[in-house]
Amino acid sequence: MSKELKKRDDKKDKYKDTIAAISTPAGEGGIGIVRMSGPLSLSIMKKLFAPFSKGRKSNIKERLAEDFIPKPRYAYFGTFSDSNGDIIDDVICIYFKEPSSYTREDIVEIQAHGSPVSLRKILNSLVSEGARIAEAGEFTKLAFMNGRIDLSQAEAVMDLISAKTDAPHGIAIKQLSGLLKLEIEEIRENLRDILARITVNIDFPDEDIEQEEYRDLIDELKIIKLKVDKIASSANSGKIAKEGIKTSIIGRPNVGKSSLMNLILGEDRAIVTNIPGTTRDFIEEQVNYKGIPIVLTDTAGIRNPADEVEKIGIDRAKNYIESSDVLILLVDGSEELREEDYKIIDMVKKAEELSQQDLHIIVSINKIDIGKIIKKEKIKQLLPKAIVLESSLIEYDGAENILDEIEKMVSAGTVTSEMGNIITNERHKTALIHSSLELSNAINALKAKEPLEMVEITTHMAYDFLGEIIGETAGEEILDAVFEKFCLGK
Repeated sequence: MSKELKKRDDKKDKYKDTIAAISTPAGEGGIGIVRMSGPLSLSIMKKLFAPFSKGRKSNIKERLAEDFIPKPRYAYFGTFSDSNGDIIDDVICIYFKEPSSYTREDIVEIQAHGSPVSLRKILNSLVSEGARIAEAGEFTKLAFMNGRIDLSQAEAVMDLISAKTDAPHGIAIKQLSGLLKLEIEEIRENLRDILARITVNIDFPDEDIEQEEYRDLIDELKIIKLKVDKIASSANSGKIAKEGIKTSIIGRPNVGKSSLMNLILGEDRAIVTNIPGTTRDFIEEQVNYKGIPIVLTDTAGIRNPADEVEKIGIDRAKNYIESSDVLILLVDGSEELREEDYKIIDMVKKAEELSQQDLHIIVSINKIDIGKIIKKEKIKQLLPKAIVLESSLIEYDGAENILDEIEKMVSAGTVTSEMGNIITNERHKTALIHSSLELSNAINALKAKEPLEMVEITTHMAYDFLGEIIGETAGEEILDAVFEKFCLGK
């Protein structure tokens, strides 16, 4: 048993409270759910919930006095009252007996009408009978602490809740099913075997390790490193699927940025006039195009600002140039490039250098319906790596071509059922990178015939970094950081 797991076992008493929380979002709704987990759950349910076992009009006090023993996983319809016996609401109550529950403790789920008042009163009644208000993510933390799920599955719960498109939903479902856990455990098992062989040679120094065994260890560690690197390499695809493509529309004033924004969104989100400088701040919206989430930002036109407000908007536009995944640069194709256009192109070049090849650039030569003075070749000379298109946004032509190019650029970020594990979590990515680095150190140490103690240390560190992903070697600070991001009641 790892030190971290033993430490958690020593703290088991902390998790023996009975906790309760409202599990549905704030606001009115048809149904609202309050859940409770812990050793007092069943007794509290029996005190406050009275089933309609003898008909709806039966006396509440008589029903509460009955020796009610609920069957696990059976939905009971009845009334829920406070500690004084005053009815709060008609509810459906379900009892889940430990260990066959989400937390592996006794759980009671109360499904009431979605009135904030009813739900709050039900929760207060549970607290008055000995439960306490659950912390953010505490139900899922209990599921992890009690061994029902590993840490990667716990994080997948949050990803599933926050998924806005099919891609992150599909990734979360895979991780929730335990596929990442299985792959990490398999790699760690291989590392355990290697560590055992290294330890044997350390414990029996009189028996020199054969040259052939050195080569075998190097080859096996290389194979493991390839597996780790393969999972880590999916992080960019996972980031795209989870967070979306950060796409900024840039250009000088009055080149069609707001028109493009409105065409992509299919609504008049941005004000469009022939007055330069209409957009004085950024406008951000999310659109789902062929399964790819695109976070689209219409920025202020970049020029010498007319006032302080416009200057702030232009400064923000410059920041977006440096922080985007995709830049859509619009130029007016009906006239020659202006000094402002050249300044923006220089900004794009700088952002391209800073991004280390990760920035995608699309240049759309707009207003070709009133003239085609700027040629594609001219733009290609200035931005050789850019995709250059032509558009006439006033005639609703060109927006779909731009979206199609974004889809091609990030096609590696789409998720299909044939793909393996996709990493969407920055914590996972960091642990994998650290593990890969330690595996490289172990391989290099073996090649240099360094003492096996050094090889054992770096190999064990690689093993522990992988353990952080599934929670085997994650410290309390990691657990706190993970679960504080959860919503209440989950």
